[in-house]
Amino acid sequence: MLLNGSEILIQCLLEQGVDTIFGYPGGSVLNIYDALYKYKDKINHILTCHEQGAAHGADGYARSTGKVGVCLATSGPGATNLVTGIATAYMDSIPIVAITGNVPKGLLGKDSFQEVDIAGITMPITKHNYIVKNIEELAEVIREAFVIAKSGRPGPVLIDIPKDITAQRTIYEYKSPKAIERSTSYINDKTLGEVAKLINQSERPFIYAGGGVISSEASEELRKFAKKINAPVATSLMGLGAYDEYDELFTGMIGMHGTKASNLMITKSDLIICIGARFSDRVIGSKNHIRNAEIIHIDVDPAEINKNIKVEKYIVGDIKEVLTKLLPLVDISEKKEWIKMLNIFKEDNEKKYYDNENTPEKLFDSLNNLLDDEAIVVTDVGQHQMWTALNYKFKKPRKFITSGGLGTMGFGLGAAMGAQIGNKDKKVVLITGDGSFAMNCNEIPTLVKNNLPITIILINNNALGMVRQWQTLFYEKRYSETTLDRKTDFVKLAESFGAKGVRVLEDSEMEEVLKDAIEYNGPVIIDYVINEDKKVFPMVAPGEPISNIILEEDLN
Repeated sequence: MLLNGSEILIQCLLEQGVDTIFGYPGGSVLNIYDALYKYKDKINHILTCHEQGAAHGADGYARSTGKVGVCLATSGPGATNLVTGIATAYMDSIPIVAITGNVPKGLLGKDSFQEVDIAGITMPITKHNYIVKNIEELAEVIREAFVIAKSGRPGPVLIDIPKDITAQRTIYEYKSPKAIERSTSYINDKTLGEVAKLINQSERPFIYAGGGVISSEASEELRKFAKKINAPVATSLMGLGAYDEYDELFTGMIGMHGTKASNLMITKSDLIICIGARFSDRVIGSKNHIRNAEIIHIDVDPAEINKNIKVEKYIVGDIKEVLTKLLPLVDISEKKEWIKMLNIFKEDNEKKYYDNENTPEKLFDSLNNLLDDEAIVVTDVGQHQMWTALNYKFKKPRKFITSGGLGTMGFGLGAAMGAQIGNKDKKVVLITGDGSFAMNCNEIPTLVKNNLPITIILINNNALGMVRQWQTLFYEKRYSETTLDRKTDFVKLAESFGAKGVRVLEDSEMEEVLKDAIEYNGPVIIDYVINEDKKVFPMVAPGEPISNIILEEDLN
């Protein structure tokens, strides 16, 4: 049938199973929004308050559902407002397709009104991007973008469409979505056999798992693998939820704010099996402390192999496929002494230090009791993010949504919105801080308009808490621009936007407030006030071996 470019775009999105778009209209995408109006019974458009919220919304939708998230913005500032969200998705390997309008082809490169080279700007932070200059190519570009976003190591793809292309007409023919094949071309029997031999010879194997396990939907394969070889399992921040945190083999998060059990067990290991992670500086710190162990690296992206740390053996391929093929080759093993050491170290994980004030530990004890296994917990970036990672218990993948690689303050509210829209039957809770929340609290009206029952717990310490913590420990308490003193009344702010607001000053009030908020059919903001000097522990100083752990009692 004969359709214009905007109608072809919508038809191709429907081909791909897209049910939701997060966006904000403008001059260069008016034709697309006109088509969306015609197709409003088939695609749900979420009008955000800012394009960054649209990008984070698409990201949260993708992380929580496993589908490709889609966002839409106009040219110029609309497009550039997507950049932080695109970079966030790129750093964490999240599949989104960002669609931008641009000035007509004849005005490209002439500094036209609201013109920007968004393809050039986003080239380093996308898997691929396009400028569509021929209407005949539009449908195939859209289809290809979804394949690229989902295949191999997932990531964002940008499609920039000049306005005249959205108005031109051509023949459109439906095509079924191309099946995404798992990457297996580098998996071979020889390498599998060599890796299995190292594992079977190991007396103290240790599994370090990352977000790649979740992307590959390989959590069950990881569980079977760990159980068979009896290896302790730690995860990166991005890997939380890939392994049941209540399982006896789980040691907790590893790295700068990792648990004592995780950070010490990896240094005692004779074989580190890294699965879907990249040996980030926030995980490894000084590399010398793990060089007594041999290292196996399993990852879908060959560029990650030997990038940050030299390894003995590696397998490049889809993690689900690799673990499925590796499982029959490894021996069942008890490793009693190794597990005994694990249990000793894990006892230290259970220590908590309470006082008579509101504390994050008390908050998360309540949340662990009140929320079910299907609840989705989203965070912004900072101390509250680490408190969540250390104290909330995740049993399943895609239940923890956070910005890991880029560390994007202001990510949380948009991501929570996307997660809730993609999971209407699940409870979504956002844990944020007063610093992060102030960056994108303008999306509260989006929650109210769409009646999204998100519970927002704002851990309010009147400070940029993580930076203040570093200033305390490493800058002799010179608190340069980290005490906020903004006098913001977050309860009144919530109410002014049409949401419900509650303040918790006494820990005795907390559980009842949380119960009411979780049951409330609409957005609730809980202003949870804590002491500005509350810190996140354990902690490892930057560049130090992760076995050099700073604990709270070390400062007393």
